[in-house]
This record gives sequence, structure tokens and C-alpha cells, in this order.
Amino acid sequence: MDSPADPHPRRLSPLTLTAALFGLVLFGWTIREAGLGLVADGIRRVGWGLVVILGLAGLRFLVRAWAWSLSADGPALRVRDTFTALVMGDALGNLTPLGLFVSEPAKAAFVRHRVSLMSALASITLENLFYAQTVALVIAAGTVGLLWVVSVSAALREAALFALVVMALVMISGTLVLTQRLSLVAPTLAWLERRGLLPAALAVRLDKLRSLESQVVGFAARHPARVVAILGIEMLFHVLGVIEVWVTLLLLVGPAAPTLLSTFLLEAVNRTITVLFKFVPLRLGVDEAGTEIVTRVLALPAGVGVTMAVVRKVRMLGWMALGVALLSARGVRRSRSPAVPPSTSAS
Repeated sequence: MDSPADPHPRRLSPLTLTAALFGLVLFGWTIREAGLGLVADGIRRVGWGLVVILGLAGLRFLVRAWAWSLSADGPALRVRDTFTALVMGDALGNLTPLGLFVSEPAKAAFVRHRVSLMSALASITLENLFYAQTVALVIAAGTVGLLWVVSVSAALREAALFALVVMALVMISGTLVLTQRLSLVAPTLAWLERRGLLPAALAVRLDKLRSLESQVVGFAARHPARVVAILGIEMLFHVLGVIEVWVTLLLLVGPAAPTLLSTFLLEAVNRTITVLFKFVPLRLGVDEAGTEIVTRVLALPAGVGVTMAVVRKVRMLGWMALGVALLSARGVRRSRSPAVPPSTSAS
């Protein structure tokens, strides 16, 4: 079995640099508007509560690792394998604006010692498909909740309704792929191939791409009992996210922490920012600005939203540090391993 290519980015691309600079400017402006003293005081109030927040983040990684292991056809993919792969892949995804285009193939490569690359790609694709279904549901519910509790302009209401339509389409298409074996990639590639429009890089991998899609769309037929279980596990990820928001607010504002609805709305906004601004490293600036706007709409004290986002950054950096450490340890192990002749088995 051949070794996966090194997924580390070699240099900052212009897009990475531009996104990072934009985020830094927005971050500085938001901190100034909220008040540096208020933010610093909020971080002090969190104190050792940060350990709880880091622990909840670890549980969320564990939950998605569980969902990924169940998305594989065989029993070879263990939770301890998928957990470390998720942590390492997430670190790579947060460090580059390419996001999913870097992190997801890297995660598959990190479990090559357990399953073939094709099986790893199919299982991580399935896990992301299940996850996308639940994210769309959370964002849609959050949008409805905001429209219910906040009076907005006609333009914002129209934008919110458009977002609802998009989320509904995501859920419907995902359901069709899983339950009706809806194939989209293979017919599209075949159409491009017939007209000579298929890029050479895809043309040489056409059979593998078709096989990959076949494994994905046929999963529900092969494992019907797992579908509901995986969706339930993915929803647990969001429940833990709401708990994390509630704990953070409890540490920041004390017993006057907002209602369950407000806490859920903040987590829904966090999911939305994560989806829309994945290309911005660490969502620097946009997370602070977006969260602060929502907390003020929910009548929370000034600076709470910025502080929440900063605490979230610290939590992300903590787990990214672990991911980088795991990547480094992996590199050391590989460099010390004796050379092994490449396998002739299909990947």
C-alpha cells in the first residue's frame, strides 16, 4: 500500500494571504468597537472554564469520528483511527482557505493503514453528506428562530427566506442521494466526456470516480439500519455545540445566561459562519463581528459576542496544536519506518 502524499501546504497562496489580512483588519476593528477592556475582562471570567470548553470540543470530534466509523462498510475503521484523522485533518483545514479540499482528502489518507483509499474516501464523503444534512437543518431552524424573535427589514427577510430555500434543497438532495440512490457525478462526467469537455485529470480517474459514487449512493441499501443512527449521532454534535455556547455564556454573564432558544440561535449563527467563511483561516474577524451582532440583537451585554468568538479561537487553536503535534509524530514515525515495497492491491 503506497503512502499518502504529504498534505502540508508548502506556502501561503495569494488567496490565503488576502483572506488572512481581511480577517485581521476585521478582527481589530471589531475588538475596538466592542471595547478591548470588556473583551479582556470576559476572557478572565472564563478562566479554568476553558478546560470544560476544550473538553466539549473533544467530545464533538469524538462524535463525528463515531459517525465516520459507522459510515464505512466494514468494521476495520475504528473510532480511534477516525478521531486522530479528524483532528489532524481539521488542523490542516483551518490553516488554509482551501478548507474541505485539503482536509477531507487528508483525513482519508490518514486512515490508509486501516482501509483502502477508495473505501476511506467513500466513508468520509458519506459522513460529510450526513453532517451536511444536519447542518442544513440547524441553519434552517436558526433562520426561522431569528425571524420569529427579531424584527428585520424586508430585504433581510427575503435573504433569510432564500437561505431557507437553499437549506431545504440541500436536505432534499441529500435525502434523494441516500435513499433513492440518486447519481449526479457519473452522469455529469459522462456528459462532459461525450462532448470532449472533461479535464484530462478527471478522465484518467473516471472509473474510480464512478466506483466512489456507487459506494456512496448504495450505502443506505447496504446498511439501512445505520442511516438513522448516523443522523442521530450527527445531531448529537450540534447538541454538544449548544451546550458549549451555554457554558461559555454562563461563564461570561453568570446566572443571567440567555434562554435555550437564544443559545441555539447563537450556535446556528456559528454554524452559518463556519459554512460561509471556511476560506478565511480560523474565521478570523468574521466570527467576532457576526457573533457580536447577534448577541446585541439578543440584548446581551456589549462585548459578549466578541469574547465568545475569541474563546472559540483559543479552543480551536488548542485542538489545532494537538493536530499539528499528531501530524509531526506521524511524520517522525514514517521517517523511522523501513522502506516497504509498494503494494499491488487496488486502492
